[in-house]
Amino acid sequence: MPEDTPTIIRPVSKPIIVDGAYSDDQHDRIVRLVRDKGPWQMILAQHFASAEEVVATMSGSMPEGVTPTFDMFLTPNFRGYLAKYGTCLHPEIEDCFLNQKFLDMVRGYWKADYASPDNMLFNINGPCHSHDPAHIDATAFRGINQRNTPIYLLNTMSKSGLFTKWQAKKAQIVTWFYKGTIGGGFTYWPNGQFAEPARIAAPMWNRGVVVENERMFHRAEANGPLDQRMPEGLAFESLFSSDPDAADGWQITTGEKVIQKVPAQEMRLMVHWGAEIFMDYAELKMVMEHTDDLTHDQVFDMFIKDLRARGHSFEVPTDPMRDQSFIKLLTKVYDTGAPRIYPAEAPGPHQPQLAA
Repeated sequence: MPEDTPTIIRPVSKPIIVDGAYSDDQHDRIVRLVRDKGPWQMILAQHFASAEEVVATMSGSMPEGVTPTFDMFLTPNFRGYLAKYGTCLHPEIEDCFLNQKFLDMVRGYWKADYASPDNMLFNINGPCHSHDPAHIDATAFRGINQRNTPIYLLNTMSKSGLFTKWQAKKAQIVTWFYKGTIGGGFTYWPNGQFAEPARIAAPMWNRGVVVENERMFHRAEANGPLDQRMPEGLAFESLFSSDPDAADGWQITTGEKVIQKVPAQEMRLMVHWGAEIFMDYAELKMVMEHTDDLTHDQVFDMFIKDLRARGHSFEVPTDPMRDQSFIKLLTKVYDTGAPRIYPAEAPGPHQPQLAA
């Protein structure tokens, strides 16, 4: 493949739409937990140490001479974890995580023998812009995962194509609960990031999709009234929680100040359930016994060797995982390019946004 030809990233199978992903009782318990256990931090604050890492995670690099800052990516989008490391963190929703229906669906999606629940999280927001041109989710590699590695590096490893041999097989069931009528859908590129996208339009209540989001570009669309999508006073440390003055309402706070009230009608909740997939017993045994794991030294040695083979001259950093100049170089070389086609109903981040 010529050096300047971007990698085309496609999922193992076309996404499958699922209606009625959760029972009414399961949904009620998840929402009750979100209300009772908050407040919740902004996604940006939880996963990134620098603005350069955000750029490396998204598709599309910054224009030459532009220094990225966190403010460029600030949106009122918040996250919490319901299960991590294969373990449900809240016994009251254990049946949602250890979900036989979901396991059957993801095994069928991959045509695999085995699946193991891995994680479960939620994103929650009120009216919100989307600055994301599209992204792939952070995957895992044997020996290299979110427990020991920043998300930007996992994504760059995936985009580079150098580490496919070690990449974990994953599947997700992503489900939305959103009653709003302005935006709020989901755009995805099942045939590669330069092909025509597909879209799930809002309102979508208890509608999900079986996907491999580590190998498919996708984005949450902007939602809610335009003039409410960036509340005044929003900051890196802002929090999302239930509104004590409204039984079904929500609020965003910065410090002690309430900067926005979010009515139930404008709240969008995304529940993201994920599993690890093993095609057969031999693969399960190899993964669990760590007989073919990567190390960070091996990862950076492979990157450095490939960069030099491509003709790039650079000084090897003492801390390559966090060195911002090296992150910029990795982004420049291995960025696969942002999608070029967006639905008319859901413009890209640099296109005029629809008011309704």
